[in-house]
Amino acid sequence: MGSLARDTAVEGGDGRYRAQVSRDWEIWGPMGGYVAAIALRAAGAESPFGRPASLSVHYLGVAQFEEVQLSVVPLRVARQAASHRVTMTQGNRAVLEALVWSVADDAAGLEHDVAVMPDVPPWTDLQSPQERLGEDAPPPFPFWRNFDSRPVDWVDDWPPPAPMEPLYRNWMRFADWEPGADPWLDCARAALLVDLPSWPSGSRPHAWAEPKFIAPTLDLNVAFHRLAPDDGWLLLEGTSPVANDALMAWTGRLWTTGGQLVASGGGQTMFRPIPG
Repeated sequence: MGSLARDTAVEGGDGRYRAQVSRDWEIWGPMGGYVAAIALRAAGAESPFGRPASLSVHYLGVAQFEEVQLSVVPLRVARQAASHRVTMTQGNRAVLEALVWSVADDAAGLEHDVAVMPDVPPWTDLQSPQERLGEDAPPPFPFWRNFDSRPVDWVDDWPPPAPMEPLYRNWMRFADWEPGADPWLDCARAALLVDLPSWPSGSRPHAWAEPKFIAPTLDLNVAFHRLAPDDGWLLLEGTSPVANDALMAWTGRLWTTGGQLVASGGGQTMFRPIPG
């Protein structure tokens, strides 16, 4: 089982950092949101401000389960906000480019909140995959060992007999999550989860036909609306409104048990035939 705090930690300084990519976060290689979380924490090590506001990532290559190198360059540092570019490489191979805005903790402004949480059962009323399948049923990828989860829309027969709505909803809790995490780690958790529902939502209209495709992620964009380090359980909702011209779009939203919107975002994937 992986540890988000340990497995996204960076070492170094003065704009040069390194981190170890852990195999505990494997889905078709290192899960994209996990790799983005490492980049976010590198930005946090360099930023003079206490919390991130947004993250935008272009995935340029699949990382190996080895050390990555990170270069963090300030693009603008103002009184209450800063922009940093993060370049992640492995040797001469480009892995990703990221842009991160961070903001001061004491910034003031107007406030409103009309976000409405989906009407779903609380996690306490739902069963985990292990309860449904049996404790001996292995997860499909090592990545899933890192969570306790309560799927909202469980399907017993897979593949399903007919197309389904492109909607993914799941209550999730990191198995090693400790309340009171610092803001950069809290937002690293949010970035990873917002990235997650791309394939789980977008594949549902097609899963009945068992399509021979994978869908590597091209980009990820996340807005961090509020911190929630003391909330272990979070509701993840993902939708895929359109797949066309070999591209599939998705959006993700993350909610607390109290109905507050934590983060939102999305991106696009590009279909690739499964080799062989």
